[in-house]
This record gives sequence, C-alpha cells and structure tokens, in this order.
Amino acid sequence: MLWRVRTTLPDRPGTLAALARRCGDAGVNILGFQVFPGIGEVTDELIVRTPYGWEAPRLIELVDESGGSRTVVLPSREAALMDQPTRYIRAAQMIIERPMSFPEVVSRLFDTAAEPRGGDDEELDVMEMTVGEMVVHVRRRTPFTATEHARGAALADLVSDSLRRSAGRDAVDPAQAGTTSLEYIVDGTAVTAYAGHDAVGRVTLISGPQGDDEITYGISLIVEPAWRRRGIGTQLLVDAARLARGRGAEALVITTAAEDPAVLPLVLAAGLRGLIRLSSDELTVRVPVARLKPLVR
Repeated sequence: MLWRVRTTLPDRPGTLAALARRCGDAGVNILGFQVFPGIGEVTDELIVRTPYGWEAPRLIELVDESGGSRTVVLPSREAALMDQPTRYIRAAQMIIERPMSFPEVVSRLFDTAAEPRGGDDEELDVMEMTVGEMVVHVRRRTPFTATEHARGAALADLVSDSLRRSAGRDAVDPAQAGTTSLEYIVDGTAVTAYAGHDAVGRVTLISGPQGDDEITYGISLIVEPAWRRRGIGTQLLVDAARLARGRGAEALVITTAAEDPAVLPLVLAAGLRGLIRLSSDELTVRVPVARLKPLVR
C-alpha cells in the first residue's frame, strides 16, 4: 500500500540517512521524496510502499523511532509519485486555462482530499490566499510549511491575474445571448429571472444558523441549462445578497461539496467580498452583506 508520510527531522547531517536505513531494514520502500526547509529543522515528505498488513500507527512508530517528530501518515495515490515541479507546472497551466478550477487544483496539490474527514475544526491548519475580492482558506490537519504557503500565494496571484485578463474575453456577447430582455422579480424570499413569460432562473433564501448577534441565510439557486453562462446566476447571487440584507441578515453562507465546480466561479464573477473555506469534503462561502444596498420588494 502507498502512504504519504510527513515528518520533521533535526537539521543535521545523517538524520535522513538514518530514516532511510530504518525503512529499508523494515522492507518499506521510499518511492518519492521532497524537502521543506526550515530553521533548525526540516520537514520531509515521503511517498512509501509498505509490506502487506502495515497500518498507519506502525509506520508512525518506525519514523518516530528514526528521529522524526510530528509525524503524519495518510493513504496516498499513484498521482503523488509525479515529479513535484511537473505537478506545479500542470497546475499553473490548468489555472491559466480555467481560473475557476482553483479549488480543484489547490485540493489536489495540497492533498486536502486525502485528509481524514470530521473531527474538531480547531485541529485544522489554515493556509490563507486572496483571489480577487475573496479570501480563500484551505484547511487540513497536516500543518502547512512555509514553502507551501509561498506556493499557494503564487498560485492565488496567478488566478487573480488570469481572472483580470479573462474578464473581457468572458463577457457575454449580446449577439450570442439573444435579444430577449431579462427581468428580475422579487417575491418574498426569492428572486426569479424571467425571459418574457418564462422563468429561466431563481434564487431562494434559506434560513441559516442564527446566533445571538447575527442572522444569516443560505441560498438555493438554479438556472435553466439553456440560459447558463449568460450572467443570470451571477445577477441572482448579487440580488440574493441584497435581499438578505433587506431582511436584516449579516451574511450569506453557502455550503457545498468541495468538488462542486459551480460555486467559486459564481462567487468570483459576482465581485462580492467574502471568505471561502476549503477542506477535505466541504466548501463554505461566507459573504458579508452589511455594506450592500438592501433589495426589497
């Protein structure tokens, strides 16, 4: 079985050799390796194949007895064996081609999908990046190194730059969108987009957690397939934020699966400020609405 092992070793000659020797004696094959330098100590990440029947605790014990500390062991995939510079070049190419694939790219690069699910959020380490008007938090239990923070920031800058460059290219062409005018009608807690007499999109506010000091709403949003990629979802999201403000809310909170490809493009295209939290299985977007102009019926 393949495992991803991350451990911290003292920064002195021979420590890595001692770990490699212990692995070899135990029949553990080191297939991949990368180093994250630090001051006084070094974080090493190894992709290893263990003999049949090995489990994570046994591998942790072996590494710690070889001088490692703060060792984390997680199941790994064959993709982790790809050369690391190649992985980041591929990631950059994907971001340039599709900036909205950022959550997918980040999740793959920093192995959040391999993290164990559940548990206490206070145990999660956070890497913060800024994309457009949104702050993005990537969370996992394995601590991020300074090198990974630098890589994440560089990727976020690339996303922001790609979004600025593509803003004009991705604008809806009126000739392609058709001549039908759209009307957005507010009805209670919902906003519906109409093309003539046909409803082509709708967003509905859903009551969220309400604490002593704050009211929040979630949303249910749908756009008919034939009317997508025309800015309707973006406008509905903005209207929902303003409608929530008109009902006294402090924020919209949208929660979906981490692999959902639709949420981040929608939020970034709307130009709203807020916080995106990405972990192993969940993507949460929090959009403060206090400064927006309320939308009322």
